[in-house]
Amino acid sequence: MKVFVGKCLVLFFLIWSSAALASDGDRFVFLSSTIGPIDSGVVAALEDAFEKETGIRVRHVGAGTGAALKMAENGQIDLVMAHAKSLEEKFIADGLGTERFPLMYNDFVIVGPAEDPAGIKSEKSVTVALKKMMDKQVKFISRGDKSGTHVAEMVLWETAGLKPEGAWYVVYEKGTEGNSVTLKYTDSQSAYTVIDRATYLSLKDDIKIGILVEGDEALLNYISLIPVNPAKFPKVNHKDTMTFVKWLTSPKNGQIIIRDFGKDKYGAPLFFPNSVEWQKKNKKS
Repeated sequence: MKVFVGKCLVLFFLIWSSAALASDGDRFVFLSSTIGPIDSGVVAALEDAFEKETGIRVRHVGAGTGAALKMAENGQIDLVMAHAKSLEEKFIADGLGTERFPLMYNDFVIVGPAEDPAGIKSEKSVTVALKKMMDKQVKFISRGDKSGTHVAEMVLWETAGLKPEGAWYVVYEKGTEGNSVTLKYTDSQSAYTVIDRATYLSLKDDIKIGILVEGDEALLNYISLIPVNPAKFPKVNHKDTMTFVKWLTSPKNGQIIIRDFGKDKYGAPLFFPNSVEWQKKNKKS
């Protein structure tokens, strides 16, 4: 993980240096984001639409949620996009972020080989599926990097009252590079893993493993925004960051893009809008 974080930091400083060299008239927001939404393309789509409408540039660096929050601890990141509630709440409790803004959600799924040696296909309970995999000791791939996906996976095991260990439970050494890399490796091993649906949909034509377990409420994957605290870091661009947050969470702007993203290519959206404003609007309608 240290090597990957190091690479992220190099990219981070390159982008940050570009922002620092910009003229005073330029408006720039620097985002650190969990990798899944970046890989799906939704982050770039949102950034481009926002810049076109407002003239405010947004640039991002991607990492697992733990690393994305870590990058923001020095005050040179304006906004974090994350999906691990416990890590997000600690970031705010430590005074590093202001508050969590619900943005969107999709869900995690358990994928595995068609022959399904664990016998979990169409299982409705994640807990039962995990127990079957553990009992039969089928190969399971974990990112093991404190990313949002890894945290979610560990919560599932903990909720099931299980502690995965042994040769069958593999912590992938390149899991720090993201869900796409992890999913491709899982496919090459004909193994099982927990992955977000957007990553699976983006790669399903290139892999053989498929979705075996889905639909359990425990698999929902909530993605939030956290502005970095200007009281602690006065140099952050809080004004433009909040303009971006307001735009992203607006039922007329970012939430519409999120609602429709992926429909044309995959026949279904990759994410679902989840801002407070969106929920209020749709409750009324």
